[in-house]
Amino acid sequence: MALIETLFYTFIAFGVLVTFHEFGHFWVARRCNVRVEKFSIGFGKKLFSWRDKHNTEFVLAALPLGGYVKMLDEREGDIATEDRIYAFTQKTVLQRIAIISAGPLANFLLAIIVYWFLFLGGEKGLAPVIGDISELSLASQAGLQVGMEITAVGQVTTTTWGAVNRQLFDFIGTTGDIPLTVRYADSISQLQVLIPVDSWLRDADNPSPSRELGLQPPFEFEALVLGPILESGAGFRAGLLQGDILLAVNGEDITSADGFIEQVSASIDKVLFIDLERPAINTGNTETLTIEVMPERVLKNGEFVGQLGVQLAVKGNYPEQLIRHIDHDLLSALARGVEETVTTAGFILSSLGKLIVGDLSAKNLSGPITIAKMAGDTAKAGIDNFIRFIAILSIMLGVMNLLPIPVLDGGHLVYCVVEWIKGSPVSDQVQIIGYKIGFFLLISLMIFATFNDLMRPF
Repeated sequence: MALIETLFYTFIAFGVLVTFHEFGHFWVARRCNVRVEKFSIGFGKKLFSWRDKHNTEFVLAALPLGGYVKMLDEREGDIATEDRIYAFTQKTVLQRIAIISAGPLANFLLAIIVYWFLFLGGEKGLAPVIGDISELSLASQAGLQVGMEITAVGQVTTTTWGAVNRQLFDFIGTTGDIPLTVRYADSISQLQVLIPVDSWLRDADNPSPSRELGLQPPFEFEALVLGPILESGAGFRAGLLQGDILLAVNGEDITSADGFIEQVSASIDKVLFIDLERPAINTGNTETLTIEVMPERVLKNGEFVGQLGVQLAVKGNYPEQLIRHIDHDLLSALARGVEETVTTAGFILSSLGKLIVGDLSAKNLSGPITIAKMAGDTAKAGIDNFIRFIAILSIMLGVMNLLPIPVLDGGHLVYCVVEWIKGSPVSDQVQIIGYKIGFFLLISLMIFATFNDLMRPF
């Protein structure tokens, strides 16, 4: 059932994104008097189709993980003389650029609309006040203290922990100093703290910048709850179940997820006694159990660690006084929607740039399995989270499609710009070679990203 639910939400997310993307191409093509022969959502077997008054066939296919708009095109066969004016290839360079760009722009527009809708309900974020600092961490060595508020990273003002992490991301791969501006609680005076780093997090898998510095926000820990259990893992074999509330390990209370993970990692070939509460089915009561489990030996980042094969969810609260609320009207919500879309697109481009130059580990590249899992997880966390995930995925699709790689919209745009500059189309031979190279790059990238997915514990 969990797999079916994940696939359902994945198809919903991709269906919405593909429909908007292809409708962008379709709508502008119609405005440019290009004949659209087919508008397909999905690939494979045709499930349903109909034709409109322009004789465009609209198709819903069996595999809704993509789509396409087929336009009248001289490169795909002979066209009657009277129909040539409706062919894509007969349009001006600027018209073709508009048609090609419309798909990614539709994805950005979808994200703006989604964020606009979400921001109309207001925003809230956790003030970047330091709640805990790990011993011997970079933050501790730099002299940061519990209770300080991080007001800026570099030259960018930060009002939430999300903003702090986003700005710290720009320093991944850096050798030098990370400048933080901080202030003490109930004080208006500020001071700058420099944190020296060397190739910071360049080889890290799924880095969390603030945590890697040793910084934690204030958090009132309540319990550790088990999420999905890997059936081939040590936890499943020992009898752990999704929904179990972990209380203690070897008689010591669990006070944080990190502490629990460290204890499990260090317990290879050792039996752990885990005290837990298990909600009883249909009664609302709970029973207290002690489970004996020996963590499985797993190679991770070049060393063997213990692993239970479970997902963890932390139950607790952030201090209410540190949660900042911002209300928006129609215009300010729209402005924030545009800002968030632009910022997210910039973040994605920055990430791609870091991957290309090696400042960010290629292990962070995710594929369809991770995307599907995130679709399911965000849907379970609430409709707002799922809608926000669709917005982020839409921006990602828009950015990726604008990359100058043949077979993508960005590659077609490059050909059009070259034609515009030189006054004649790029030769068919050059385009075919480019498409072959682009197709090879995309397939290689997909295989590598899927391999990364398979190497991650789920």
